[in-house]
Amino acid sequence: MTGARRNVLFIVLDQWRADALGAAGNGRILTPNLDRLAQAGTLFRNHFAQATPCGPARAALLTGLYQHNNHVFRNGSPLDGAITNLAREARTCGYDPVLFGYTDSTADPRGRHSADPALATYEGVMPGFTPELVLVEDSLPWLAHLEESGCGFANLGEALTPVEGDGPGSVFAARFQSRHSRTNFLTDAVLRFLSVRRCEQWFVHLCYIAPHPPFLAPPPFHALYRPEAMPRLSAAADAVGEARQHPLLAALLERTRRASFFAGEGSVATLDEAAFAALRATYYGMVSEVDEAIGRLVGRIEAWGLIEETLVIVTADHGEMLGDHWLLGKEGYFAEACHVPLIICLPGAAGGRHVEAFTEAVDVMPTILEWIGAQAVPRSDGHSLAGFCRGTPPVRWRQAAHWEADFREPGASSLGAALGLAPPECGFAVQRDARFHYVHFTALPPLLFDLARDPGCFTNLAGRPEYAVAECRAAQAMLSWRMATTSGPLGHLLAKPGGLVDLFAG
Repeated sequence: MTGARRNVLFIVLDQWRADALGAAGNGRILTPNLDRLAQAGTLFRNHFAQATPCGPARAALLTGLYQHNNHVFRNGSPLDGAITNLAREARTCGYDPVLFGYTDSTADPRGRHSADPALATYEGVMPGFTPELVLVEDSLPWLAHLEESGCGFANLGEALTPVEGDGPGSVFAARFQSRHSRTNFLTDAVLRFLSVRRCEQWFVHLCYIAPHPPFLAPPPFHALYRPEAMPRLSAAADAVGEARQHPLLAALLERTRRASFFAGEGSVATLDEAAFAALRATYYGMVSEVDEAIGRLVGRIEAWGLIEETLVIVTADHGEMLGDHWLLGKEGYFAEACHVPLIICLPGAAGGRHVEAFTEAVDVMPTILEWIGAQAVPRSDGHSLAGFCRGTPPVRWRQAAHWEADFREPGASSLGAALGLAPPECGFAVQRDARFHYVHFTALPPLLFDLARDPGCFTNLAGRPEYAVAECRAAQAMLSWRMATTSGPLGHLLAKPGGLVDLFAG
Protein backbone atom coordinates (compact mmCIF):
# COMPACT_ATOMS: atom_id res chain seq x y z
CA MET A 1 0.00 0.00 0.00
CA THR A 2 1.35 3.42 -0.94
CA GLY A 3 0.85 6.41 1.35
CA ALA A 4 -0.38 6.62 4.92
CA ARG A 5 -4.06 7.30 4.24
CA ARG A 6 -6.65 4.59 4.78
CA ASN A 7 -9.90 5.37 2.99
CA VAL A 8 -13.16 3.43 3.19
CA LEU A 9 -15.73 2.91 0.45
CA PHE A 10 -18.54 0.86 2.00
CA ILE A 11 -21.29 0.11 -0.53
CA VAL A 12 -24.60 -1.54 0.36
CA LEU A 13 -27.15 -2.61 -2.24
CA ASP A 14 -30.74 -3.11 -1.13
CA GLN A 15 -32.37 -6.51 -1.59
CA TRP A 16 -29.50 -8.09 -3.61
CA ARG A 17 -29.52 -11.88 -3.42
CA ALA A 18 -26.32 -13.94 -3.46
CA ASP A 19 -26.81 -15.62 -6.82
CA ALA A 20 -27.38 -12.35 -8.73
CA LEU A 21 -23.67 -12.07 -9.43
CA GLY A 22 -21.56 -13.46 -12.23
CA ALA A 23 -18.61 -14.18 -9.93
CA ALA A 24 -20.90 -16.38 -7.82
CA GLY A 25 -21.46 -18.67 -10.80
CA ASN A 26 -24.50 -17.08 -12.44
CA GLY A 27 -23.81 -17.25 -16.16
CA ARG A 28 -27.00 -15.39 -17.07
CA ILE A 29 -26.39 -12.08 -15.31
CA LEU A 30 -23.93 -9.44 -16.50
CA THR A 31 -21.93 -7.96 -13.60
CA PRO A 32 -18.46 -7.41 -15.09
CA ASN A 33 -17.41 -4.66 -12.68
CA LEU A 34 -18.45 -6.50 -9.54
CA ASP A 35 -16.82 -9.64 -10.95
CA ARG A 36 -13.63 -7.63 -11.44
CA LEU A 37 -13.80 -6.47 -7.81
CA ALA A 38 -14.29 -10.06 -6.68
CA GLN A 39 -11.22 -11.07 -8.69
CA ALA A 40 -9.20 -8.20 -7.22
CA GLY A 41 -10.37 -9.00 -3.69
CA THR A 42 -12.15 -11.75 -1.79
CA LEU A 43 -15.62 -13.16 -2.47
CA PHE A 44 -17.42 -14.62 0.54
CA ARG A 45 -19.74 -17.26 -0.88
CA ASN A 46 -21.63 -18.16 2.30
CA HIS A 47 -22.38 -14.72 3.65
CA PHE A 48 -25.68 -14.01 5.37
CA ALA A 49 -27.60 -10.96 6.51
CA GLN A 50 -28.65 -10.96 10.13
CA ALA A 51 -32.29 -9.93 9.89
CA THR A 52 -35.08 -8.59 7.71
CA PRO A 53 -36.51 -6.17 6.67
CA CYS A 54 -34.28 -3.13 5.94
CA GLY A 55 -34.21 -1.43 9.36
CA PRO A 56 -33.30 -4.54 11.37
CA ALA A 57 -30.85 -5.69 8.68
CA ARG A 58 -28.95 -2.39 8.71
CA ALA A 59 -29.05 -2.17 12.49
CA ALA A 60 -27.14 -5.45 12.70
CA LEU A 61 -24.79 -4.50 9.86
CA LEU A 62 -23.89 -1.12 11.35
CA THR A 63 -23.77 -2.04 15.05
CA GLY A 64 -22.16 -5.47 14.74
CA LEU A 65 -24.88 -6.88 17.01
CA TYR A 66 -27.39 -9.64 16.46
CA GLN A 67 -31.04 -8.66 16.55
CA HIS A 68 -31.52 -10.14 20.01
CA ASN A 69 -28.86 -7.71 21.26
CA ASN A 70 -29.69 -4.53 19.32
CA HIS A 71 -33.49 -5.06 19.71
CA VAL A 72 -34.38 -3.54 16.34
CA PHE A 73 -37.17 -5.92 15.38
CA ARG A 74 -39.03 -4.09 12.61
CA ASN A 75 -38.79 -1.00 10.45
CA GLY A 76 -39.53 1.70 13.02
CA SER A 77 -38.05 -0.06 16.06
CA PRO A 78 -35.92 2.58 17.84
CA LEU A 79 -32.21 1.91 18.19
CA ASP A 80 -30.99 2.37 21.75
CA GLY A 81 -28.90 5.54 21.73
CA ALA A 82 -26.35 3.93 24.06
CA ILE A 83 -25.39 1.35 21.45
CA THR A 84 -22.32 2.29 19.48
CA ASN A 85 -22.04 1.79 15.73
CA LEU A 86 -19.61 1.83 12.83
CA ALA A 87 -19.79 5.60 12.33
CA ARG A 88 -19.32 6.46 16.00
CA GLU A 89 -16.32 4.16 16.28
CA ALA A 90 -14.77 5.57 13.09
CA ARG A 91 -14.93 9.04 14.63
CA THR A 92 -12.63 7.88 17.44
CA CYS A 93 -9.94 7.56 14.74
CA GLY A 94 -10.52 11.00 13.28
CA TYR A 95 -12.84 9.95 10.43
CA ASP A 96 -15.98 11.83 9.41
CA PRO A 97 -18.16 9.02 7.98
CA VAL A 98 -20.28 10.47 5.20
CA LEU A 99 -23.60 8.97 4.12
CA PHE A 100 -25.00 8.87 0.60
CA GLY A 101 -28.39 7.16 0.66
CA TYR A 102 -29.97 5.97 3.87
CA THR A 103 -29.54 3.81 6.99
CA ASP A 104 -33.22 3.27 7.94
CA SER A 105 -32.62 4.00 11.60
CA THR A 106 -35.30 5.12 14.06
CA ALA A 107 -34.19 7.53 16.79
CA ASP A 108 -34.14 6.64 20.47
CA PRO A 109 -37.35 8.29 21.78
CA ARG A 110 -35.92 9.00 25.25
CA GLY A 111 -35.36 12.72 25.70
CA ARG A 112 -37.49 13.62 22.67
CA HIS A 113 -40.97 15.12 22.59
CA SER A 114 -43.67 12.79 21.29
CA ALA A 115 -44.33 15.24 18.45
CA ASP A 116 -40.73 15.10 17.22
CA PRO A 117 -40.85 14.13 13.51
CA ALA A 118 -37.87 11.82 14.09
CA LEU A 119 -40.27 9.48 15.91
CA ALA A 120 -42.63 9.25 12.95
CA THR A 121 -40.22 7.54 10.56
CA TYR A 122 -37.99 4.50 10.25
CA GLU A 123 -35.80 6.35 7.73
CA GLY A 124 -33.63 8.39 10.06
CA VAL A 125 -29.85 8.63 9.83
CA MET A 126 -27.92 6.49 12.28
CA PRO A 127 -26.03 8.69 14.79
CA GLY A 128 -22.43 9.32 13.80
CA PHE A 129 -22.94 9.58 10.05
CA THR A 130 -22.71 12.95 8.34
CA PRO A 131 -25.62 13.03 5.86
CA GLU A 132 -24.14 14.35 2.63
CA LEU A 133 -27.07 13.19 0.48
CA VAL A 134 -30.01 11.48 2.18
CA LEU A 135 -32.23 9.65 -0.26
CA VAL A 136 -35.14 8.06 1.60
CA GLU A 137 -38.42 6.71 0.28
CA ASP A 138 -39.81 10.03 -0.94
CA SER A 139 -36.60 10.60 -2.97
CA LEU A 140 -37.19 14.38 -3.02
CA PRO A 141 -33.59 15.32 -3.97
CA TRP A 142 -33.78 12.92 -6.92
CA LEU A 143 -37.15 14.30 -8.03
CA ALA A 144 -35.66 17.79 -7.93
CA HIS A 145 -32.78 16.52 -10.07
CA LEU A 146 -35.26 15.12 -12.60
CA GLU A 147 -37.02 18.48 -12.68
CA GLU A 148 -33.76 20.30 -13.32
CA SER A 149 -32.88 17.79 -16.04
CA GLY A 150 -36.06 18.51 -17.96
CA CYS A 151 -37.73 15.18 -17.29
CA GLY A 152 -39.69 16.09 -14.18
CA PHE A 153 -42.66 14.18 -12.82
CA ALA A 154 -45.56 15.34 -10.70
CA ASN A 155 -44.64 12.99 -7.86
CA LEU A 156 -42.68 9.86 -7.00
CA GLY A 157 -45.55 7.58 -7.97
CA GLU A 158 -45.60 9.01 -11.47
CA ALA A 159 -41.80 8.75 -11.75
CA LEU A 160 -41.90 5.07 -10.80
CA THR A 161 -44.83 4.12 -13.03
CA PRO A 162 -43.69 1.75 -15.79
CA VAL A 163 -43.93 2.65 -19.44
CA GLU A 164 -47.51 2.18 -20.57
CA GLY A 165 -48.28 -1.31 -21.78
CA ASP A 166 -45.77 -3.08 -19.54
CA GLY A 167 -46.99 -5.56 -17.00
CA PRO A 168 -46.65 -9.18 -15.86
CA GLY A 169 -45.14 -11.10 -18.77
CA SER A 170 -42.99 -8.20 -20.00
CA VAL A 171 -40.03 -6.40 -18.48
CA PHE A 172 -40.91 -3.27 -16.49
CA ALA A 173 -39.28 -0.27 -18.19
CA ALA A 174 -38.81 3.09 -16.46
CA ARG A 175 -39.96 6.38 -17.96
CA PHE A 176 -36.47 7.87 -17.52
CA GLN A 177 -33.08 6.91 -18.94
CA SER A 178 -30.38 5.30 -16.83
CA ARG A 179 -28.37 8.54 -16.73
CA HIS A 180 -31.23 10.06 -14.70
CA SER A 181 -31.84 7.10 -12.37
CA ARG A 182 -31.47 7.18 -8.60
CA THR A 183 -28.49 4.84 -8.97
CA ASN A 184 -26.54 7.27 -11.14
CA PHE A 185 -27.79 10.30 -9.20
CA LEU A 186 -26.13 8.88 -6.07
CA THR A 187 -23.00 7.83 -7.95
CA ASP A 188 -22.53 11.31 -9.43
CA ALA A 189 -22.91 12.83 -5.96
CA VAL A 190 -20.18 10.59 -4.51
CA LEU A 191 -17.85 11.40 -7.41
CA ARG A 192 -18.38 15.14 -6.89
CA PHE A 193 -17.66 14.71 -3.18
CA LEU A 194 -14.46 12.74 -3.72
CA SER A 195 -13.19 14.88 -6.60
CA VAL A 196 -12.18 17.68 -4.22
CA ARG A 197 -11.00 15.38 -1.40
CA ARG A 198 -8.41 13.31 -3.21
CA CYS A 199 -5.66 14.50 -0.88
CA GLU A 200 -7.68 13.84 2.27
CA GLN A 201 -8.59 10.71 4.18
CA TRP A 202 -12.26 9.83 3.72
CA PHE A 203 -14.97 7.36 4.72
CA VAL A 204 -17.96 7.00 2.38
CA HIS A 205 -20.99 4.86 3.11
CA LEU A 206 -22.95 4.57 -0.14
CA CYS A 207 -26.36 2.90 -0.08
CA TYR A 208 -28.04 2.17 -3.40
CA ILE A 209 -31.77 1.46 -3.30
CA ALA A 210 -31.54 -0.82 -6.34
CA PRO A 211 -32.50 -3.59 -6.86
CA HIS A 212 -35.17 -2.95 -4.21
CA PRO A 213 -38.75 -2.78 -5.57
CA PRO A 214 -40.61 -1.36 -7.28
CA PHE A 215 -39.03 -3.52 -9.96
CA LEU A 216 -38.30 -0.99 -12.69
CA ALA A 217 -35.29 -1.04 -15.02
CA PRO A 218 -34.35 2.17 -16.87
CA PRO A 219 -33.40 2.05 -20.54
CA PRO A 220 -31.18 0.60 -21.86
CA PHE A 221 -31.03 -1.93 -19.00
CA HIS A 222 -34.70 -2.84 -19.38
CA ALA A 223 -33.80 -4.62 -22.64
CA LEU A 224 -30.69 -6.41 -21.40
CA TYR A 225 -32.44 -9.67 -20.48
CA ARG A 226 -35.21 -11.75 -22.01
CA PRO A 227 -37.74 -13.24 -19.57
CA GLU A 228 -37.60 -16.60 -21.33
CA ALA A 229 -33.84 -16.79 -20.62
CA MET A 230 -34.24 -16.39 -16.87
CA PRO A 231 -33.50 -19.23 -14.41
CA ARG A 232 -36.47 -21.37 -13.47
CA LEU A 233 -38.13 -20.83 -10.13
CA SER A 234 -37.16 -22.98 -7.19
CA ALA A 235 -40.72 -23.63 -6.11
CA ALA A 236 -43.39 -26.26 -5.56
CA ALA A 237 -45.76 -27.05 -8.41
CA ASP A 238 -48.08 -24.26 -7.28
CA ALA A 239 -48.60 -21.81 -4.44
CA VAL A 240 -51.32 -23.97 -2.91
CA GLY A 241 -48.89 -26.83 -2.51
CA GLU A 242 -46.20 -24.49 -1.21
CA ALA A 243 -48.53 -23.13 1.47
CA ARG A 244 -48.90 -26.57 3.06
CA GLN A 245 -45.33 -26.41 4.37
CA HIS A 246 -45.95 -24.06 7.29
CA PRO A 247 -48.59 -21.63 8.66
CA LEU A 248 -46.26 -18.64 8.28
CA LEU A 249 -45.53 -19.46 4.64
CA ALA A 250 -49.26 -19.85 3.94
CA ALA A 251 -49.96 -16.45 5.51
CA LEU A 252 -47.14 -14.79 3.54
CA LEU A 253 -48.36 -16.25 0.26
CA GLU A 254 -51.85 -14.94 0.93
CA ARG A 255 -50.86 -11.49 2.20
CA THR A 256 -47.85 -10.41 0.11
CA ARG A 257 -49.32 -7.93 -2.37
CA ARG A 258 -48.23 -7.28 -5.93
CA ALA A 259 -48.45 -3.52 -5.43
CA SER A 260 -45.42 -3.66 -3.13
CA PHE A 261 -43.26 -4.76 -6.05
CA PHE A 262 -44.85 -3.54 -9.29
CA ALA A 263 -48.06 -2.05 -10.60
CA GLY A 264 -50.96 -4.41 -10.08
CA GLU A 265 -53.49 -5.76 -7.63
CA GLY A 266 -53.85 -9.01 -5.74
CA SER A 267 -51.49 -11.47 -4.08
CA VAL A 268 -48.12 -12.39 -5.57
CA ALA A 269 -49.14 -16.03 -5.18
CA THR A 270 -51.54 -15.61 -8.12
CA LEU A 271 -48.68 -14.79 -10.53
CA ASP A 272 -47.58 -17.42 -13.02
CA GLU A 273 -44.06 -18.41 -14.05
CA ALA A 274 -44.10 -16.03 -17.03
CA ALA A 275 -44.79 -13.08 -14.74
CA PHE A 276 -42.02 -14.10 -12.35
CA ALA A 277 -39.64 -14.50 -15.30
CA ALA A 278 -40.38 -10.93 -16.37
CA LEU A 279 -39.75 -9.71 -12.83
CA ARG A 280 -36.44 -11.59 -12.77
CA ALA A 281 -35.40 -10.01 -16.05
CA THR A 282 -36.25 -6.59 -14.63
CA TYR A 283 -34.37 -7.33 -11.40
CA TYR A 284 -31.31 -8.49 -13.34
CA GLY A 285 -31.41 -5.27 -15.35
CA MET A 286 -31.45 -3.24 -12.13
CA VAL A 287 -28.45 -5.17 -10.79
CA SER A 288 -26.54 -4.65 -14.04
CA GLU A 289 -27.19 -0.92 -13.85
CA VAL A 290 -25.75 -0.77 -10.33
CA ASP A 291 -22.79 -2.82 -11.54
CA GLU A 292 -22.06 -0.24 -14.23
CA ALA A 293 -22.33 2.60 -11.69
CA ILE A 294 -19.97 0.88 -9.25
CA GLY A 295 -17.53 0.29 -12.10
CA ARG A 296 -17.64 3.97 -12.96
CA LEU A 297 -17.04 4.95 -9.31
CA VAL A 298 -14.21 2.50 -8.65
CA GLY A 299 -12.66 3.28 -12.03
CA ARG A 300 -12.41 6.96 -11.11
CA ILE A 301 -10.87 6.10 -7.73
CA GLU A 302 -8.29 4.00 -9.59
CA ALA A 303 -7.61 6.82 -12.06
CA TRP A 304 -7.01 9.19 -9.13
CA GLY A 305 -4.42 6.75 -7.75
CA LEU A 306 -6.39 6.10 -4.56
CA ILE A 307 -7.32 2.43 -4.90
CA GLU A 308 -4.24 1.11 -3.07
CA GLU A 309 -5.20 3.09 0.01
CA THR A 310 -8.94 2.38 -0.11
CA LEU A 311 -10.79 -0.50 1.51
CA VAL A 312 -13.70 -1.36 -0.80
CA ILE A 313 -16.58 -3.44 0.55
CA VAL A 314 -19.72 -4.29 -1.43
CA THR A 315 -22.60 -6.20 0.12
CA ALA A 316 -26.38 -6.06 0.68
CA ASP A 317 -28.68 -5.50 3.62
CA HIS A 318 -30.67 -8.65 2.79
CA GLY A 319 -31.80 -10.76 -0.15
CA GLU A 320 -34.90 -11.20 -2.31
CA MET A 321 -37.05 -14.29 -2.89
CA LEU A 322 -37.63 -13.32 -6.55
CA GLY A 323 -40.34 -15.91 -7.07
CA ASP A 324 -38.69 -18.83 -5.31
CA HIS A 325 -41.31 -20.63 -3.24
CA TRP A 326 -43.81 -18.33 -5.07
CA LEU A 327 -42.70 -15.42 -2.89
CA LEU A 328 -41.41 -11.92 -3.51
CA GLY A 329 -39.57 -9.82 -0.96
CA LYS A 330 -37.43 -10.73 2.01
CA GLU A 331 -39.90 -11.98 4.58
CA GLY A 332 -39.81 -15.66 5.48
CA TYR A 333 -37.29 -18.22 6.60
CA PHE A 334 -35.66 -19.32 3.34
CA ALA A 335 -31.99 -18.67 2.57
CA GLU A 336 -32.83 -16.52 -0.47
CA ALA A 337 -34.06 -13.82 1.93
CA CYS A 338 -30.75 -13.52 3.78
CA HIS A 339 -28.00 -15.08 1.64
CA VAL A 340 -26.25 -12.07 0.10
CA PRO A 341 -22.98 -11.28 -1.70
CA LEU A 342 -19.95 -9.90 0.11
CA ILE A 343 -16.88 -8.64 -1.74
CA ILE A 344 -13.94 -7.20 0.19
CA CYS A 345 -10.99 -5.57 -1.55
CA LEU A 346 -8.39 -5.15 1.18
CA PRO A 347 -5.31 -3.22 0.03
CA GLY A 348 -2.17 -5.32 0.21
CA ALA A 349 -4.06 -8.63 0.14
CA ALA A 350 -3.86 -10.95 -2.85
CA GLY A 351 -7.03 -11.17 -4.91
CA GLY A 352 -9.07 -13.97 -6.38
CA ARG A 353 -9.89 -15.71 -3.11
CA HIS A 354 -13.25 -17.43 -2.59
CA VAL A 355 -14.19 -18.09 1.04
CA GLU A 356 -16.64 -20.90 1.76
CA ALA A 357 -16.78 -20.41 5.54
CA PHE A 358 -19.98 -19.02 7.03
CA THR A 359 -19.75 -15.26 7.47
CA GLU A 360 -22.35 -12.80 8.70
CA ALA A 361 -23.30 -9.15 8.45
CA VAL A 362 -22.01 -8.51 11.98
CA ASP A 363 -18.49 -9.29 10.71
CA VAL A 364 -18.37 -6.25 8.43
CA MET A 365 -18.05 -3.60 11.16
CA PRO A 366 -15.06 -5.28 12.89
CA THR A 367 -13.37 -5.68 9.49
CA ILE A 368 -13.64 -1.96 8.74
CA LEU A 369 -12.59 -0.95 12.26
CA GLU A 370 -9.48 -3.10 12.02
CA TRP A 371 -8.54 -1.45 8.71
CA ILE A 372 -8.84 2.11 10.05
CA GLY A 373 -7.02 1.27 13.29
CA ALA A 374 -9.94 1.63 15.68
CA GLN A 375 -10.08 -0.34 18.89
CA ALA A 376 -12.19 -3.48 18.80
CA VAL A 377 -15.64 -3.02 20.29
CA PRO A 378 -15.91 -5.32 23.33
CA ARG A 379 -19.62 -5.87 22.88
CA SER A 380 -19.59 -7.14 19.29
CA ASP A 381 -21.08 -10.29 17.84
CA GLY A 382 -18.90 -10.22 14.73
CA HIS A 383 -15.25 -10.81 13.95
CA SER A 384 -12.88 -9.25 11.43
CA LEU A 385 -12.66 -10.96 8.05
CA ALA A 386 -9.27 -9.47 7.21
CA GLY A 387 -7.52 -12.77 7.93
CA PHE A 388 -9.59 -14.50 5.26
CA CYS A 389 -8.63 -11.76 2.81
CA ARG A 390 -4.94 -12.23 3.58
CA GLY A 391 -5.09 -16.02 3.32
CA THR A 392 -4.67 -16.55 7.07
CA PRO A 393 -8.16 -17.49 8.30
CA PRO A 394 -8.80 -17.82 12.03
CA VAL A 395 -8.13 -21.21 13.57
CA ARG A 396 -11.55 -21.19 15.23
CA TRP A 397 -14.57 -20.01 13.25
CA ARG A 398 -18.31 -20.47 13.30
CA GLN A 399 -19.71 -23.64 11.74
CA ALA A 400 -23.14 -22.20 10.95
CA ALA A 401 -24.84 -18.96 9.99
CA HIS A 402 -27.74 -17.52 11.97
CA TRP A 403 -30.36 -14.94 11.25
CA GLU A 404 -33.50 -13.72 12.96
CA ALA A 405 -36.76 -12.12 11.94
CA ASP A 406 -39.76 -10.66 13.67
CA PHE A 407 -43.13 -10.01 12.06
CA ARG A 408 -44.83 -8.08 14.87
CA GLU A 409 -46.97 -5.21 13.60
CA PRO A 410 -49.88 -3.30 15.20
CA GLY A 411 -53.51 -3.91 14.36
CA ALA A 412 -55.98 -6.73 13.84
CA SER A 413 -54.99 -7.08 10.18
CA SER A 414 -51.34 -7.84 10.93
CA LEU A 415 -49.64 -11.11 10.03
CA GLY A 416 -49.26 -12.02 13.69
CA ALA A 417 -52.94 -11.43 14.37
CA ALA A 418 -53.87 -13.60 11.39
CA LEU A 419 -51.83 -16.41 12.95
CA GLY A 420 -53.35 -15.82 16.40
CA LEU A 421 -50.07 -14.63 17.91
CA ALA A 422 -49.30 -11.90 20.42
CA PRO A 423 -46.49 -9.47 19.42
CA PRO A 424 -43.79 -11.19 21.56
CA GLU A 425 -44.66 -14.49 19.83
CA CYS A 426 -44.03 -13.19 16.29
CA GLY A 427 -40.45 -14.23 15.85
CA PHE A 428 -38.19 -16.94 14.50
CA ALA A 429 -34.50 -17.70 14.18
CA VAL A 430 -32.68 -19.71 11.52
CA GLN A 431 -29.57 -21.83 11.85
CA ARG A 432 -27.94 -23.03 8.64
CA ASP A 433 -24.89 -25.27 8.65
CA ALA A 434 -23.32 -27.49 6.01
CA ARG A 435 -26.05 -30.14 6.37
CA PHE A 436 -29.23 -28.74 7.92
CA HIS A 437 -31.43 -25.66 7.72
CA TYR A 438 -33.30 -25.36 11.03
CA VAL A 439 -35.98 -22.79 11.84
CA HIS A 440 -37.16 -22.25 15.40
CA PHE A 441 -40.32 -20.21 16.04
CA THR A 442 -41.37 -18.61 19.29
CA ALA A 443 -44.92 -19.96 19.06
CA LEU A 444 -45.22 -21.93 15.79
CA PRO A 445 -43.98 -25.41 14.80
CA PRO A 446 -40.28 -25.73 13.90
CA LEU A 447 -38.85 -26.64 10.51
CA LEU A 448 -35.91 -28.86 9.58
CA PHE A 449 -34.54 -29.34 6.06
CA ASP A 450 -31.80 -31.76 5.00
CA LEU A 451 -29.71 -29.69 2.58
CA ALA A 452 -27.86 -32.75 1.28
CA ARG A 453 -31.10 -34.22 -0.07
CA ASP A 454 -33.28 -31.12 -0.33
CA PRO A 455 -31.18 -27.98 -1.03
CA GLY A 456 -34.28 -26.00 -2.02
CA CYS A 457 -35.97 -26.64 1.37
CA PHE A 458 -39.25 -28.21 0.27
CA THR A 459 -39.62 -31.18 2.65
CA ASN A 460 -40.00 -30.38 6.33
CA LEU A 461 -38.45 -33.16 8.40
CA ALA A 462 -39.27 -31.76 11.85
CA GLY A 463 -41.20 -34.31 13.88
CA ARG A 464 -40.12 -37.29 11.81
CA PRO A 465 -38.71 -40.08 14.02
CA GLU A 466 -35.76 -40.78 11.74
CA TYR A 467 -34.65 -37.13 12.06
CA ALA A 468 -35.37 -36.76 15.79
CA VAL A 469 -31.67 -36.75 16.74
CA ALA A 470 -30.79 -34.18 14.04
CA GLU A 471 -33.68 -31.94 15.12
CA CYS A 472 -32.70 -32.17 18.78
CA ARG A 473 -29.06 -31.35 18.00
CA ALA A 474 -30.08 -28.38 15.88
CA ALA A 475 -32.34 -27.01 18.62
CA GLN A 476 -29.61 -27.50 21.22
CA ALA A 477 -27.04 -25.78 19.02
CA MET A 478 -29.35 -22.82 18.47
CA LEU A 479 -29.98 -22.52 22.20
CA SER A 480 -26.23 -22.61 22.85
CA TRP A 481 -25.66 -19.92 20.20
CA ARG A 482 -28.30 -17.71 21.74
CA MET A 483 -26.92 -18.19 25.27
CA ALA A 484 -23.34 -17.54 24.16
CA THR A 485 -24.17 -14.36 22.27
CA THR A 486 -26.82 -12.68 24.41
CA SER A 487 -25.32 -9.77 26.32
CA GLY A 488 -26.19 -6.44 27.88
CA PRO A 489 -24.38 -3.11 27.46
CA LEU A 490 -22.11 -3.83 30.43
CA GLY A 491 -21.95 -7.60 30.17
CA HIS A 492 -18.24 -7.58 29.29
CA LEU A 493 -17.28 -5.91 32.58
CA LEU A 494 -16.71 -7.31 36.06
CA ALA A 495 -16.00 -5.32 39.23
CA LYS A 496 -12.91 -6.46 41.11
CA PRO A 497 -10.96 -4.94 44.06
CA GLY A 498 -8.53 -3.31 41.63
CA GLY A 499 -11.32 -1.90 39.47
CA LEU A 500 -13.38 -2.97 36.48
CA VAL A 501 -12.06 -5.87 34.44
CA ASP A 502 -12.89 -6.30 30.76
CA LEU A 503 -13.67 -10.00 30.37
CA PHE A 504 -13.12 -9.90 26.63
CA ALA A 505 -9.84 -7.97 26.62
CA GLY A 506 -6.90 -9.97 25.31
